[in-house]
Amino acid sequence: MRALVGVLDGTIVFEQIPRQDEQGYVACTFDAEVARAVGLGGGTLAHESQTRTSRGAVRGLHLLTDGDEGRFVRCAHGAVVEVAVDLRPWSPTYRLWMTAVLDDVDHRSVWLPAGLAHGFQALTVTADVCCRAAHEPLPEHELAIRYDDPELAIPWPLPVTGLTRRDRAAPTLAVVEPMLSEWFGAVR
Repeated sequence: MRALVGVLDGTIVFEQIPRQDEQGYVACTFDAEVARAVGLGGGTLAHESQTRTSRGAVRGLHLLTDGDEGRFVRCAHGAVVEVAVDLRPWSPTYRLWMTAVLDDVDHRSVWLPAGLAHGFQALTVTADVCCRAAHEPLPEHELAIRYDDPELAIPWPLPVTGLTRRDRAAPTLAVVEPMLSEWFGAVR
């Protein structure tokens, strides 16, 4: 496993090298030692959830407002385009976004620090995305921002074929932007 600096401030992209065998492969999906070597507290990632999504559907853009440590995201089955948006007012990459293709072939994963909203679109018939964090998110700290916010202008690769009720009702960035300094710190 190797770690590369991501496009947004504080993001890290992890690339795995699967070991092929007669039954398929074995891939390391997380290594606390590699995480610590790039400044992450790998031992604090204690909760993981898995989401199954169908081709063309979008989940997100989601973020937590409780000062969490961030998210380690990977695709266990299929392929997705992962999108992250920096919503930390003090960050040099504030309001910028990045994408990464996560799949079950290259086994790339990404670390997204607190204050980044993230979402993804399934590129395959089904895709399973795993998100590892320090704790289970509490509903009162979960927030969604519209995936199609015109201020962000994220170019999703496929026509959007589905959204959850939560994501359909999500506000635009302009609605939540006044609270970002309270949640993630003011401009430094």
